[in-house]
Amino acid sequence: MTIYLDAEIDLAIRGESEKGYPYEICGFMLGALQGGDRLITKILPIENARESEAKRNRFEIAPTDFLRAEKLSIAEKLDLLGIYHSHPDHPAYPSQFDLEQALPFYSYAIASVIKGKADTINAFTLSEDRLRFEFQGVTIWR
Repeated sequence: MTIYLDAEIDLAIRGESEKGYPYEICGFMLGALQGGDRLITKILPIENARESEAKRNRFEIAPTDFLRAEKLSIAEKLDLLGIYHSHPDHPAYPSQFDLEQALPFYSYAIASVIKGKADTINAFTLSEDRLRFEFQGVTIWR
């Protein structure tokens, strides 16, 4: 399974990640399922609901934001495919905290931001047994 990020989406996630540095940013990814792949054509940036300094290494999504993302996906006739967030000064790989918070089906894109500059974006999905993440390739298109 591969995540295809529209080139503008890639730039938007990178830009948000840099703007939010040194805190984690987050949002939803919407698009279409195409075979086993996921085409991300729209994002919904949201406010990290974590309290103050905890935002440096954690993100939280408020229930009202999940509802907003669901409504947007219905209105735009898109699938709600996943969540993106940044890792300030850390690699673009999920933490134990990320694993504990993960939901089945969703893809999780993580943008590494090193000293304020967006670096790698990797994507993962929760394994069927929910014990680990499985790597998904990320391809930029258009």
